[in-house]
Amino acid sequence: MFALVDAVAFYASAEKVFDPSIRKRPVVVLTNNDGCVCAVSPEARKLNVPKFEPYFKLRNFLQQHQVVIRSSNYELYADLSSRMMSVIGRFCDNQYIYSIDESFLQFTGFQSIINDWYAYGQEIRLAVWRETKLPVGVGFGITPTLSKAANHAAKKLAGYNGVAVIDDDHSANEILAKMSVTDVWGIGGRLGKKLNMMHIHTALDLKKQNPKHMRKQFSVVVERTVEELNGQVCLSWDDVKQAKQEIFSTRSFGERVTNIHDLKAALSTHCSIVAKKLRQQGSMTKRLVVFAHSSQHEGNFYKRSFLYDFPVPTSDSRVLANAVNEILPHIFAPGVRFYKAGIGAIELVSEQYMQGDLFSPTLDNKKLMGSIDSINKMFGKGTIKLASEQQTKTWEMKRAFLSPRYTTRWSDIPKIQC
Repeated sequence: MFALVDAVAFYASAEKVFDPSIRKRPVVVLTNNDGCVCAVSPEARKLNVPKFEPYFKLRNFLQQHQVVIRSSNYELYADLSSRMMSVIGRFCDNQYIYSIDESFLQFTGFQSIINDWYAYGQEIRLAVWRETKLPVGVGFGITPTLSKAANHAAKKLAGYNGVAVIDDDHSANEILAKMSVTDVWGIGGRLGKKLNMMHIHTALDLKKQNPKHMRKQFSVVVERTVEELNGQVCLSWDDVKQAKQEIFSTRSFGERVTNIHDLKAALSTHCSIVAKKLRQQGSMTKRLVVFAHSSQHEGNFYKRSFLYDFPVPTSDSRVLANAVNEILPHIFAPGVRFYKAGIGAIELVSEQYMQGDLFSPTLDNKKLMGSIDSINKMFGKGTIKLASEQQTKTWEMKRAFLSPRYTTRWSDIPKIQC
């Protein structure tokens, strides 16, 4: 048996964890630079607040209905996600964290001791709520795809109260008949339109198709999806996620950047982010791409990008920042109002199998980077930074409605007055 556990409107729910005063109020969370609505709480969903609509278009409507507005608080979300996944992991013998708010579970050694899957799902929900105050939905299925479908039913179909179980053909048909074909895991909007033209409108319609025929019409992925809907396990995950082949850090600016020092500060920050991700997955980069550009909606669009090859692969933040410092004069241009910038490590090698060069010694200081990572993990992101990151803050993204970083900053720890 498999399960998919995910949080209900995770970003919006996370905002309510340390602020009980808004737990029953509609809440929306905005994207970078407070641009668009990216998360809507169940209360706000009842007001038909659309996702991914620009905030400026909805401002008056949200104020009229007293909707709570929050900027994206990524530090808080990441920490609460880690806590949630830790709780969920206790209930299975194989866990695969699929995204920041979704986790697949497998119960190979648990099936003999679990008599009631519905009750077990409610136990998971209660434990997560008790320890993190995050509401979750739990879907059980005899394949990963059916567990995803059961999770959809648990959260969005009436009568399931947060938990749904697909353990036979009858329970599968009952739920799949109520699902659009595009609600099936792996079936996107474009593919859904093609399936609709073949009179395949519901998930149950897709389940009834011939797998081999679907493979000829579309792909092996659709074939496996049909087989999974019929109870045959075809999809699996690795015990350890595969290392990324490229790592990027990019972001648009809260205000237009017009001087070289601000641009350098932004790119140096991206260097630290990329270097940290490299170290986390045990990789090093041989090549770096650095870019910056103005807005396409303004006149005289300007864009520059450069490649930098390292003589020895690296994951040291300082080495990446020095490379940016060399490239910067070729990217910056006076008078340009820079809208976005970023860097990418695009040719990665494993640190474990990296072979050194006798004539080109590495400039990496692994102990120093390890100390920085440990301190930032213990005392909060950004406790220690590169000096070049500290030059200015004008380039940072706009977050006018940012809630406190309750769990990652000492200054933001909740205070209780008795």
